[in-house]
Amino acid sequence: MMSRPMRRNNRAIGTDEAHQILRKGEYGVLSTVDDRGLPYGVPLNYCVLDNRVYFHCAKEGHKIANLESNAKASFCVVGDTELLPQKFSTKYESVIVFGVVREATGNEKQAALEALVKKYSPAFYVEGMKYIHSSVAQTRVFSISIESISGKARR
Repeated sequence: MMSRPMRRNNRAIGTDEAHQILRKGEYGVLSTVDDRGLPYGVPLNYCVLDNRVYFHCAKEGHKIANLESNAKASFCVVGDTELLPQKFSTKYESVIVFGVVREATGNEKQAALEALVKKYSPAFYVEGMKYIHSSVAQTRVFSISIESISGKARR
């Protein structure tokens, strides 16, 4: 796994901790670039399975058009934060993933949708499985390979 240089090395966290923050995050921001070179960031729910970040979406839209043009993306998650107004600062933890996005189909798509239900609606698992069954045809699932991950924290 490739790592990228970080300006504030004293705030760098280890790869294992970065993966923990990524797995426990509530939402992340997917950043892509369109065919004119314009950046686009969109917040979304996600899950992590087997060193890949999965997200679901509608059949078409801005992010899908961008990914069809350029499959490279970054994904940022901010974990726990606490404002420190008296210090004009913030305690935080964050992670950035870089990778290539591809569509998940078949069993991989089903596993990702089930993992999303387990993460966001664990008390409604049975209902979630029914929802997946009724909406799977209208839903696309994509994954980001975790080719690079880095994290920072101020504690």
